Amino acid sequence: MTTRPSIAFARFSVPAKGSAFVLSAEDGGLGDAGKACDPAGVLERAFPAVDFNAKFASIAEVLAPEGTQLDRLLALGVGKTSALDEYAWLKLGGTVAAALRKATDVTVVLDLPGHSLGAREAASLATGILLRSYAFDKYKTKKDNGDENAKKADARKPAKVTIFTADPAGAKKAFADELAVVDGVFLARDLVNEPANALGPVEFAARAKELESLGVSVEILAEKEMKKLGMGALLGVAQGSPRGARMAIMQWNGGKAKDGPVAFVGKGVTFDTGGNSMKPASGMEEMKGDMGGAAAVTGLMKALAARKAKVNAVGIIGLVENAVDGHAQRPGDIVTSMSGQTIEVLNTDAEGRLVLADALWYCNERFQPRFMVNLATLTGAIMVALGQYHAGLFSNNDDLAGNLESAGQATQERLWRMPLGAEYDKLIDSKNADMKNIGGRYGGAIIAAQFLQRFVKDTPWAHLDIAGTAMGAPSSEINQSWGSGYGVRLLDRLVRDHYEG
Repeated sequence: MTTRPSIAFARFSVPAKGSAFVLSAEDGGLGDAGKACDPAGVLERAFPAVDFNAKFASIAEVLAPEGTQLDRLLALGVGKTSALDEYAWLKLGGTVAAALRKATDVTVVLDLPGHSLGAREAASLATGILLRSYAFDKYKTKKDNGDENAKKADARKPAKVTIFTADPAGAKKAFADELAVVDGVFLARDLVNEPANALGPVEFAARAKELESLGVSVEILAEKEMKKLGMGALLGVAQGSPRGARMAIMQWNGGKAKDGPVAFVGKGVTFDTGGNSMKPASGMEEMKGDMGGAAAVTGLMKALAARKAKVNAVGIIGLVENAVDGHAQRPGDIVTSMSGQTIEVLNTDAEGRLVLADALWYCNERFQPRFMVNLATLTGAIMVALGQYHAGLFSNNDDLAGNLESAGQATQERLWRMPLGAEYDKLIDSKNADMKNIGGRYGGAIIAAQFLQRFVKDTPWAHLDIAGTAMGAPSSEINQSWGSGYGVRLLDRLVRDHYEG
């Protein structure tokens, strides 16, 4: 699994060994500390030869620089200093991580002429380094075959990264909270990347149960309990698999006793064949990631607990496998949800909304939360509309939607608000039941959201369709993994900025 670098913060001193990164800006060049690391001036002399002009996230490198004992001296371009926001520092950290290679002792000097760089910048840079360091390699075996280089590679220690900053104590304190969020992102990525034979509903529930070590209260409902509660929509999806359904209820009580909780609900289809409405074989292996919403909720709960967030939060995940055998749900079946509303299942591959229908109703009835946000890899239609750089946002509450959008801008886990309306809602009316689980050919992502809205009453609610962003999303400076962990940083920021205290 991931061998993450260790991070430390210190006041500036000229680094004596290893690799050193110094900052260079388009509008200012190297700072005094950066120049002190290069007494012979070899780095700046090399800039024209490598066509380095300090563009954002560019690198210039000199090996064994004259006048020092360093192995490498690198200039990290930061572009225009006026454009350096929080996410820019994350990306710069990711750029550093990508350039580490086999280095074991690394220094990053946070110094720019005319700019005071302190705790916030240092913590964000460190966070970016860690996020980029993630790798899912637990199933790769190490075959040395007598190869001494392979043995040495396996034994290599993780890099030690020291960030020189004007406020090391403040940076360490700020980074402690960010490290908790990184751990939550890593958990979400791990869950999405796991193969379905290793992570079914039971195994996923066990991973959620591990959060009890952080002070999270975790209950696991099995099929017997869910049947007694009347969760016919969720259980209908699971009936074609020999692997029993589960629901995990996670509670973090870090706020005042009188404060109502905020709630997060995740779709956890650990593998989706499409059921009897079978998916094409091509690409079906990616359906191990159809639990990206549940992964994000679980990672979020870990982050909130690890950083002792001053909020009462509930995370609920519905865990099923949508498989095919003689017991599997058929197109045309009618199921009764926990709400008492009946659903005609016209397409067994529109199953995530059935799972969420019962999970949302259960959450609302039991906890009466201040709001509910659900996350789901729900529709391919949202990818047709938005591609893979925004998730779809649907909401019945403008304040909640606005808070989510601002959190998305801050973290760059971006959202785009989509419409809801009576015209779309009537498309899921059924002649044979209270509703059907699909509508017509067009507006599939909107119709899915309208379906979910029938199970939230008047509670402020938002649905995030993360089909394009949770798995197989484009790689970036802070993520090279197939499973992105999308949603953890977004929702942690939502809570941090608007609902804590």
